[in-house]
Amino acid sequence: MAEQSLNPETLEPKVRAVGGTEYSWCRAVPGGTGITVLALLLSKPPDLSTLQNALHKLQNSHPILRSKLTSSSTATNTFSFIIPPISSLQIKSFDLSSTSNLLQTLSNSDTRSPVSPFHHILEHELNQNPWSDPDDSGTDMFFASVYDLSDTKWVVALRIHTAVCDLTAAVSLLRELLGTRLIGEKEVDEELGNDGEVSLGIEDLIPRGKDQKPFWARGIDMLGYSLNSFRLSNLDFKDADSPRVSEMVRLQMDPDECGRLLAACKARGIKLCGALAAAGLMAAHSSKHLPDYQWEKYSVVTLIDCRKILDPPLDSQHPGFYHSAIVNTHDVNGGEKLWELARRCYMSFANAVDSNKHFSDMNDLNFLMCKAIDNPGLTPSSSLRSSFISVFADGVIDDSSEIHQDVGLEDCVGCASVHGIGPSIAIFETIRDGKLDCACVYPSPLHSREQMLELIDNMKKILLEGTD
Repeated sequence: MAEQSLNPETLEPKVRAVGGTEYSWCRAVPGGTGITVLALLLSKPPDLSTLQNALHKLQNSHPILRSKLTSSSTATNTFSFIIPPISSLQIKSFDLSSTSNLLQTLSNSDTRSPVSPFHHILEHELNQNPWSDPDDSGTDMFFASVYDLSDTKWVVALRIHTAVCDLTAAVSLLRELLGTRLIGEKEVDEELGNDGEVSLGIEDLIPRGKDQKPFWARGIDMLGYSLNSFRLSNLDFKDADSPRVSEMVRLQMDPDECGRLLAACKARGIKLCGALAAAGLMAAHSSKHLPDYQWEKYSVVTLIDCRKILDPPLDSQHPGFYHSAIVNTHDVNGGEKLWELARRCYMSFANAVDSNKHFSDMNDLNFLMCKAIDNPGLTPSSSLRSSFISVFADGVIDDSSEIHQDVGLEDCVGCASVHGIGPSIAIFETIRDGKLDCACVYPSPLHSREQMLELIDNMKKILLEGTD
């Protein structure tokens, strides 16, 4: 790595207490929710020196990415980011033999439905949790690994604590890294990013007055969220007692299918998230084979990137967690039409945003999330399921095919773990070169791979039939 000249005064680590939303993630990650993974399948060998140099420059430009998490074991259980003056990240490399042994172990433990070696590595990374002990202070928030799959295939995996890297930040991170070519054909002369300052938490950047709510209204909303949780329906639980891991299935569409779906959404004035949520609700109700028109109530969480509406606004390259959640419930009886339900899903979300609920309900939802972590019995079968499905208001759009060809990128998945507190299925949607690719993460064995594959297949069928 290039040498850096540092003022002696800058050698002392900086310290920042976590904000409210970051605190919730620091509570959630030890249980298994909030491990963000970016996995790249390459047909060209990554140059480890180039990759490590790029990661160091990225961390040095964005200090929150090189932070270490420290906690206080007091009654308040506080957390802080300790930010060293320079990056010390080291890439963990697995040679062909080590990777082969790992894949053999993973294959032996999962004989239900075959998945690719790349898929196995992704799920393996989702379940590596260096933050499982909240009292273990000084743990890095960012890890990188390279796996040799064969003489012609490699996997680069980045694993990051969600408190410092949400979906938007992860995508920007990926784009900056791909810009270095990863294979040593382009020198990394410039700093990646231009931040250089320790990021503030989202609560410190909410525009004045947007998060205010009368005390009585806050009490009513808290009561409503709590009572609704006891009336919500879920997918059937296959095994609610065994320890859990995160697994992933994919919902994919070719350019023609994706184009028709997006056109149908645009014609109705809604976003893709509404259609995905509606298809999920319809598929979930159908999977239970209930009597005709039997009503069930499902919860949908829609995540919105708040960067552009903060004060001051942040650009997409600003790392950290700057998403907020909108929670809506929907009654479904099996007789719905896709686009009627999709519009209902989207408009309930849009109306909540217009009412600033993504800001005013933030503290309430963080509080309830932590209460559920402390008291799993408050959730059905102690499953820690807080909703049926989560979607992003705006998915990822990636048209970087030229760079992908340069580095030999054959596949790429970005998602996060959900086997602690969270939904039954979390959808991370990407439109890459016109094709839809949704990574759908779920807790196993609470839900089985076969169950989720059937759900996803039904969702795709519903979506495609709706575009005919």
